[in-house]
Amino acid sequence: MYSSIKEIVEKARNIAYRSNNSILLQMYWEIGRIIVVDEQQGQSKAAYGKAVLKNLSSELTLEFGAGFDERNLNNMRAFFSSFPIWNAVRTELSWTHYRIISRVENKTQRALYVELASEGNWDTRTLQRNINTQYAARTLILPSESEPPKAHHFLKDPYIFEFLGLHPHVKHSEINIETALINHLQRFLMELGKGFAFVARQ
Repeated sequence: MYSSIKEIVEKARNIAYRSNNSILLQMYWEIGRIIVVDEQQGQSKAAYGKAVLKNLSSELTLEFGAGFDERNLNNMRAFFSSFPIWNAVRTELSWTHYRIISRVENKTQRALYVELASEGNWDTRTLQRNINTQYAARTLILPSESEPPKAHHFLKDPYIFEFLGLHPHVKHSEINIETALINHLQRFLMELGKGFAFVARQ
């Protein structure tokens, strides 16, 4: 009975989280759209950023409380500019995910990070690490929408193992590297990406 009730509660919480997250993302997307549309009606970005957003932030904060400071309004604008089609927004990712991904300049890589973060269930720390190490750009060949995935779509050059804590200018024995990899197994498999498995110690 306990297990059944626990499953029901967890399922309901997950549905509520996804629903709330979707509503929050759509609200921020709509706010970003309104800001961008207003900007494009003859307003220069410099004047817009200094005056209008500051005043808008003050009024919204007074009315609705925290969450509408000038920086966050800029994030909403960047969110809409990066994802101008609402149907392209994956609502399983959080607002923090999208704030991070919106900073990626390359449109193809932005879309790829959305897909990878969704499929890999990346938390925001992993996402930020992978963007910082250019995870998508290091893939040998980016897959196109028209072709099925192949091995070279998952291999990267180079692989980056900064999390092992091994000094880069010192020669290390195979056993030391193997031990370090096993001690950081989750991060190691995350860096390898899809198509890799860990069996015994290999």
